[in-house]
Amino acid sequence: MSRCAQPGCTGTIDEGYCDLCGTAESSPAPPASFRTQPSSPQTSPVSRPTSGPTSSSGRSRAGVLATIADLPSVPYRDPATAVMTDPEVPEDKRFCANPDCGKPVGRSREGRPGLTDGFCPHCRTLFSFTPKLDKDDLVAGQYRVLGCLAHGGLGWIYLAADEYLDGRWVVLKGLLNTNDAEALAAAEAERKVLTTVDHPNIVKVFNFQRSAGLGYIVMEYVGGQSLHELRRQGPLPLRETLIYGREILQAFGYLHEAGLVYCDLKPANVIRVGKGLKLIDLGAVQPLGSPPGTSWATRGYHAPELETHPSSVTSDLYTVARTLAVLAIPGFSPVANGVAAPLPQDCGHPSFTRLLRRATAAHPADRFQSAWEMEEQLLGVLREVCAEEEGVPYPNPSTLFGPERGAVGTALSEEDDQVLEPLDPGVAARRLPVPLVDPADPAAGVLAGLLGSDGKQLLDQLDAMPPTPETELMRARLLAEYGATEAPIALERLAAQLPGDWRVTWYRGVLALATGQADAAASMFDACVSMLPGELPPKLALAFALECAGQQAAASWYEIVWRTDHGCVSAAFGLARTGRMAVLDEVPATSSYRMAAQMALAASAVRRPDPSTMEPGDLVAAAGRLASLADLDSRRRDLLTAELLHGGLAWLETNAPPPDLELAGARFTEPGLRRQLEAIYRRLAVVAASRQERHALIDQANAVRPRTWV
Repeated sequence: MSRCAQPGCTGTIDEGYCDLCGTAESSPAPPASFRTQPSSPQTSPVSRPTSGPTSSSGRSRAGVLATIADLPSVPYRDPATAVMTDPEVPEDKRFCANPDCGKPVGRSREGRPGLTDGFCPHCRTLFSFTPKLDKDDLVAGQYRVLGCLAHGGLGWIYLAADEYLDGRWVVLKGLLNTNDAEALAAAEAERKVLTTVDHPNIVKVFNFQRSAGLGYIVMEYVGGQSLHELRRQGPLPLRETLIYGREILQAFGYLHEAGLVYCDLKPANVIRVGKGLKLIDLGAVQPLGSPPGTSWATRGYHAPELETHPSSVTSDLYTVARTLAVLAIPGFSPVANGVAAPLPQDCGHPSFTRLLRRATAAHPADRFQSAWEMEEQLLGVLREVCAEEEGVPYPNPSTLFGPERGAVGTALSEEDDQVLEPLDPGVAARRLPVPLVDPADPAAGVLAGLLGSDGKQLLDQLDAMPPTPETELMRARLLAEYGATEAPIALERLAAQLPGDWRVTWYRGVLALATGQADAAASMFDACVSMLPGELPPKLALAFALECAGQQAAASWYEIVWRTDHGCVSAAFGLARTGRMAVLDEVPATSSYRMAAQMALAASAVRRPDPSTMEPGDLVAAAGRLASLADLDSRRRDLLTAELLHGGLAWLETNAPPPDLELAGARFTEPGLRRQLEAIYRRLAVVAASRQERHALIDQANAVRPRTWV
C-alpha cells in the first residue's frame, strides 16, 4: 500500500483508492461496480457566521414509515477489545496539522526513525504524535486511563474508567491546546455548556477536565460501528441512509434550539449501536455566532462560506447533506484533487438529488433554514423511496399543501382513436392543491372560514379585509388560477414583499399553466420541486406542465406521485394518457373516480393506435368489466358495449370467429355481434332525448342488423 497523494490526507491507497478520502490513485473514474471507501480527510480550522437558533414545532411495516428501529441491530463492542496495543501513528500518516501546509512530518531520514514530536520543517507548526496519557494515569483524580482508542485531528482519544462511579467506561477526547489564557477560559466555558446537552442521538458529555495543561472532554463510551465503518463495506441503501439522516437532523434540531452548531459532521462521527444512533466527537461544537476562526471542520464536508464567515444553522445542514451523499452514492468521494468534489448530476434518485442540492446550495439563503424543515422534506423523500422499493403506497398529509381539489383528465374522449380527453391546462391549474395558510398570519383564522361560492365572491371578501401576507397570497392565487390580467402585477408585488418565498414561484407557475404557457409553467414548478423535494404537489404540477408542453418527461413525475400516494388520482390518469392504461386498475375501490378508471380501461380495449393489436380476449374482459359496474348509467354502459361490439366486428373482418367465445352476451360471430348491436341501438332509441337522436339510433340499428332474406 502507498500513501494518499491528496494534500493533508493521512490515508493510504488500498485497491486503487484512498481508505480515508476516497480519492482514486490515478485519474480514471472508478468502474460502476466499485464501492468507494468513505472519506475522513484531515480536520482543519475554519471560520464561522453569526446566526441565531431556529425552531419549529431493517424492514418497514406495511403502511408505516421505516425508522431506525426497523434496521438490524449493531452489536455492542467491548471497550477493552477496542484499546490499541501499540498506540503509534505510522510515519506515512504523519502530516502537518496546519491546513495551509499539510506536508509530511516526522519521517525517517538517513536510517534514523522519524520524530514523533517536533516542529514542521516547512511552516514551523508544532506537531506531536505521542500519547499524552499512559495506562493507569489518573485524570482529575477521577478517570483512570486504560489506553488509547484512536488518533484524531486534535490528538489521541483515550478509554478510561470513572472511579467515582464504579468504573463506568468513559472516553477522554483532547481539545485544542492554546497558550492564550483568555481564549482557553472561553473554550472551557463553551465546553461546559455541553454537559447540559441531553438528547438520545447525541453522546452524553459528563465533564470537562484539564491534565498537564491539556483539556479533555469526558464523554460516555459508545460501543458500536461508525457509519464510516459501515460505508467501507459499500454504499448504504438509500432508505437506510435517509433513516440515518432523519436521526441526525433530530439531533441537529435539538442543538440548534440550544444555540449550538455541531460543525464537523462526517460518517466517522456517527455511531450505530444496538438499534440506535449517536453523534460522537463534540469537540467541534460551538455556540451560534462564535467569532470566525474558532471552529473545526473536515475538508469535503464543510460549507464553502466557512472560509470567511462563522458557522450557522445552514452551514451545519450542509454537512448533513454531504454526509448522506458519501453514504449512499456509489463512487462519490467528498474530496477530489484536494478540494471539495461537486455532487454527481444523478445522486441515484431524483428527489434525493434535489434534497442534497438544496441543502448544499452555494448561497446559504437558498438552503434549508432549519433542521426541522430539512427533516420534513427528507421524510417525503423517504416515503417515495419506500414506496418504490416495496410497491406499497406511503401517503401522508402535507404540512404545506391541502389535498387535491378533484382529479383532472378523467373524461373519455369523443374521438374513436383516443381513450381520454387531452389535459385541459386551465382546469389543471384550478384543481392543483393549494398551499396552506401560515397559522401565524393575523388573518389566518378569518381565511380558514371563508365560504365564498366562487372566485369573484372570494376576491370581494379579500378586498374588504386588511392586507396581510396571507390575504395577498390568496388574492394572487385566485387571480392566477383564472389567468386574470392583474395576476402578474400582484405576484410582482408579493415577490418584493416576500423575497424567496416559494409560494410566489408556485403561483407564477399556476398563472403560466392557466394561460397556456406550459414551458414557463414547467420552469416554475421545476423550481418548486427543487425547493420542496419531499412534497408531491409540486411534482404533480410539474407533470401537468410537462404534459401540456408535449414532453415525455411528464410520465416519470406522474409515476413518483402515484406510486407514493394512490389518493392522487390525477397522477394515475396522467400515466394512462402516456400509454400506461393498466395503472388505472390501481385506483382504489373507495375512490369516486374508480368508475371513470374502469370505463377508460374498457374503452382502451378497442381504442388503440394500432387496431391490429386488438384481441378478442381483451374485448371480452372489457365487456365483463362494464358489466361489473353496478352503478354505471345504463346508457353509458350500452354505448361503451356497442363500441366493443363494433371492435369485435372489425376483428372478424380479417379473422375467423373464435370457437366458444361470447362478447357482451352474444356469440363471437358476425351474426351474433350484429344482433346484439341492433338490440342495443333500439334500446337506446326508446330513451333518446330527442326525435333526431331516436331516428339516428334506429338508422344505426338497421345498418348493423344481420343480413336476412326476410
